[in-house]
Amino acid sequence: MNSSLNYEVVFREESEGGFTVIVPDLSGCVTFGETLEEAKEMAKEAIELYVENLQEYSEEIKEIQD
Repeated sequence: MNSSLNYEVVFREESEGGFTVIVPDLSGCVTFGETLEEAKEMAKEAIELYVENLQEYSEEIKEIQD
C-alpha cells in the first residue's frame, strides 16, 4: 500500500458518547471510536482497509493533493 496517501477525516462527537469518523473522499468509509484517540486509530485502519480493497479489485485510488 502507498503509505504516503493522505485523506481528510471528519470527527463528529456523538451526544450518546464517542466519535463518528467520516472520510469524505472515500465513499462509505465511516468508523467509530469511544474516545478521540480510538477514533483516530480506527480512522487509520478504515482507510488502510478501504485502500487495500480498492487495490484487490484493481480500482482507482483517489489521491488527495495538498
